[in-house]
Amino acid sequence: MDFIDEIRQFVIRIKEIVDKLKTEEATKLSLINPFIELLGYQVRDPNEVIPEFVADFGTKKGEKVDYAVCIDGKPAILIEAKPVNTLLEAHDSQLFRYFSTTGVKFAILTNGTLYKFYSDIQNTNKMDDTPFLEFDLFNFTESQVAEVKKFKKGSFNQGALSETAATLKYTNAIKNEFDSLVKEPSTYFAKLFIRKIHLGKISQNILERFKPIVKKALSEYLDERLNDMLNAAIKATKAPVSAPEPQPEIKKEDVKPEKEHGITEMEIEAYYLIKSLCRDLVDMKRITYRNVKTRFSIILDDNVRKWFCRLHLERSKKYLYVRDMDDKEKLLQVNVLDDIYNYQEDIKNSLMLHLKPKENNSPQ
Repeated sequence: MDFIDEIRQFVIRIKEIVDKLKTEEATKLSLINPFIELLGYQVRDPNEVIPEFVADFGTKKGEKVDYAVCIDGKPAILIEAKPVNTLLEAHDSQLFRYFSTTGVKFAILTNGTLYKFYSDIQNTNKMDDTPFLEFDLFNFTESQVAEVKKFKKGSFNQGALSETAATLKYTNAIKNEFDSLVKEPSTYFAKLFIRKIHLGKISQNILERFKPIVKKALSEYLDERLNDMLNAAIKATKAPVSAPEPQPEIKKEDVKPEKEHGITEMEIEAYYLIKSLCRDLVDMKRITYRNVKTRFSIILDDNVRKWFCRLHLERSKKYLYVRDMDDKEKLLQVNVLDDIYNYQEDIKNSLMLHLKPKENNSPQ
């Protein structure tokens, strides 16, 4: 099973218990210990994970950090834990003290669901004020999972991770700055554009007139670029669709359950294809997927009960499940991915069963 699938299954489990955890010890036992083991380290083996690791600071003795994860018998990652409902902003100073006394290059501050990764990018042996990576179990991207995966046992490489940390830190800073400029262009940034389109002096009145225009233009440009890329991706995968060939009637009892499997490349391709077919009904951010045992489900609003399409693509006869207008499962046969285009009305109707009346009546 891929690491991202392990993370998704872990999230499904902890969602059922997170509200019941009231203390730091409960958070460690139910959330943090299992997460450390997802990274491949044995929490019960002191050669790999040292609990209550002593990190004396100056004249202060008996200072302890919750965990020290070891590589080749030496501490490599410090982890400071807080109760699950704790806001972490006020607790990085404690980890800052531990970091400077141990010689490690990486530290994590966590409440069991949010993990903040720190290093010493700005000053050697001095923990940075801001994390180079924040990983939220309830709101993550595939690229973030790929970065966390580099901390797994067997993948950990301190030199490579230090380079990665620096790149992530500065990349995130630039992205945040760009996001701020798009939301509210600074005077200096706005003037860069105004000078290209206004020949006269840039007075305060001119500046106030053009700043909203610059903001609107940037926002529309980004939307248009995103739409262009999406359309290009759709055209690249979409072949001319001929009239659908009659498909043999499929009886549900003829379809035997599959063994548990990981996500396949074909399932991911089908997911993006189906997602693009539904772009005129809902915001595509609302469409995600879950892979649990034999079911690869495409769902709405990250709610497994709101599935509108299920895929079985790992055998010679491939199947697509949708919901019919009576909210019952309808089984469709596909031979190749392009056959999905033949069922786009079935897919859309299945999705619309989960939309509110107002959404159902929106113009197509």
